[in-house]
Amino acid sequence: MRDLMLGREPKDFDVVTDARPEQIRKLFHNARIIGRRFRLVHVRFGWDIIEVATFRAIPRDISEEPLSTEEETEGEDVEHDSPAGALDHNVFGSQEEDAVRRDFTVNALYYDIHDFSVIDYVGGVPDLKAGILRVIGDPETRYREDPVRMLRAVRFAAKLGFKLEEKTAAPICDLAPLLASVPPARMFEEVLKLFHGGYALETYELLRHYGLFQYLFPLTEKSLEHEEGGFPVTLVPRALANTDARVNEDKPVTPAFLFAALLWEPVREQMGEHIMRGMNGHDAMFRAAEHVLREQLRHVTIPKRFSVPMREIWSMQGRLERRAGQQAFRLLESKRFRAAYDFLLLRAETGEADQALADWWTRFQSVGENERGVMVAEFATSGGGGKRRRRRRRKPSSSQASRHE
Repeated sequence: MRDLMLGREPKDFDVVTDARPEQIRKLFHNARIIGRRFRLVHVRFGWDIIEVATFRAIPRDISEEPLSTEEETEGEDVEHDSPAGALDHNVFGSQEEDAVRRDFTVNALYYDIHDFSVIDYVGGVPDLKAGILRVIGDPETRYREDPVRMLRAVRFAAKLGFKLEEKTAAPICDLAPLLASVPPARMFEEVLKLFHGGYALETYELLRHYGLFQYLFPLTEKSLEHEEGGFPVTLVPRALANTDARVNEDKPVTPAFLFAALLWEPVREQMGEHIMRGMNGHDAMFRAAEHVLREQLRHVTIPKRFSVPMREIWSMQGRLERRAGQQAFRLLESKRFRAAYDFLLLRAETGEADQALADWWTRFQSVGENERGVMVAEFATSGGGGKRRRRRRRKPSSSQASRHE
């Protein structure tokens, strides 16, 4: 309803009713009940699944366990399971009770299909018209119930282009440390929602403004506080802007590239420190990646299916500098080449990598096999390949090794 009133095309529709899950299942032979903590019904129509929820009331013993907001507004946010012994939130109630338990006023609007009217119990319509995001109830209480609501507040403000209402925004900076109590696995899902929705750059700026980003990526926040040559580090915002562009063009995006960009600055700093102590470039990269990932996993889980390619993107940055012999051809055939190349372009845009190197690889991909051979030969005769061979014959000490080996 919210998106329709804003003139946007909804990506899905949330259906709510006073019928209980068992009653809904009896009405539709192709329906099934899912979830334990929040019981919902999936009704299948061809390839489509309609998610149907029953009006809920706030559990009486809400103070004993935080309310999850995962089920409150968006179909992809539904929480389907919970640990054994968790509080049963399947306390059904009236439509008005269902509205009051939701997170923000603009997310608590109902469209009645009987008379085509909008039902608003909490003042969501005027807030929608004014472009204001307001928490239902006392903001501090709601944030303490579930600290993730602060992330959702920022995400919806960025997504809708709304301004956080004064009382909704006021407690966030002081309560931001509560995010440290959120399980890292849940934070991973939240990070994807924050940065893969097509409005990552605006979200990132709001996260930093309200002091939330440091509880998602503490090492990155520390790195971003430093300037290089009097200029702020810009790789992260550029990466997020590129991600937004791809999402808005319906191009695929991968969490591996996102996390590679978000964690690159602390990795690069750690790698530089190891090299200064005499470690070779390869080992420095390995040690830096190990340290940064170990610290990051305390805050946000990164599944191996993303952390492994993320590390390969990092390690290939040094390999892209070595183009003699068959190395360039082998790199081009690597399944991670495209992601590593895109990452190199990103680094070149910020001035951190050599633009000439990025241009070389751009050309290498566009020309034929014979021309590629000429490029590699020219690179070798220009001193790139020869210099590398002389270093191998002399068996240099680790302190003499190239930074990106």
